[in-house]
Amino acid sequence: MKLFPILTVFALLISFSKASAQINTPAASPSATLTQVVGLSKVTIDYSRPMLKGRQMIGGKLIPYGQVWRTGANKIPNLTLSHDMAIEGKSIKAGTYGLVTVPGEKRWTVVLSKNPNQWGTYNYKTEEDLMRFDVEAGKTASSIEQFTFSFMTLTPASAHLVMQWENTEIKIRLSHDAEAGILKEIDEKTSAAEVTSETYYDAANYYFEHDKDLDKAYVWASKLVEMDKKYWTYYVRAKIAAKLGKCDVAIADAQAGLVDATKDNDQSYVENLQRIIQQCSGK
Repeated sequence: MKLFPILTVFALLISFSKASAQINTPAASPSATLTQVVGLSKVTIDYSRPMLKGRQMIGGKLIPYGQVWRTGANKIPNLTLSHDMAIEGKSIKAGTYGLVTVPGEKRWTVVLSKNPNQWGTYNYKTEEDLMRFDVEAGKTASSIEQFTFSFMTLTPASAHLVMQWENTEIKIRLSHDAEAGILKEIDEKTSAAEVTSETYYDAANYYFEHDKDLDKAYVWASKLVEMDKKYWTYYVRAKIAAKLGKCDVAIADAQAGLVDATKDNDQSYVENLQRIIQQCSGK
């Protein structure tokens, strides 16, 4: 009698029966993914969200001060940067890092680890640290039941990654200086063998809005008008010309653009073009 194959089939049937009998329930500490663009960099934090459930956590027996904490539950949080950035003023290369902390009553140590694949901190090794920095520990306005990361105080070039739980919060400053990359891209695209009107439009506008080389912006705006005579392209050169004191050009462009802007009932451009005419006519 071939007993072994029969036993194997029987074991598989039992295994299948147990698997079929399992009930799917919500995770005690559900996973979450949060993404925010800071400057030109996409910042993503993947983490798990435990709840207080009436327990004292931070500074108690479960999360004592002075000891490395996984910062949440299950796998340690993973912080992913799409571009090189600065975290608390320190340069960090693009990539994915593990994030753990050492809680303190007044200050916390935040650790970025080169090893993001850690379940808890059981095998945490200081030699895998990429960097450490200290941040102040603040108090929340009310008790936070579920462990939470969020992005706050967002500007075009910076944000704070904020961790809140129980009555504690810490803020980690992230920044990305996008300007160097933008200026490099403008230089490359405006120097190409073929340049589109969109490139001239964007380049001239950026230089105007950010107080860069207005003479260069004027050249680009002039090429833009040559390629595409629309009221919004006339407006670009008109505002640059006005700022450079070339009021004859500014008025002529504003008047040319005003005709079509009025026909299209584009009130915003009508007002902007009229404003340039008034400003230059007063000189």
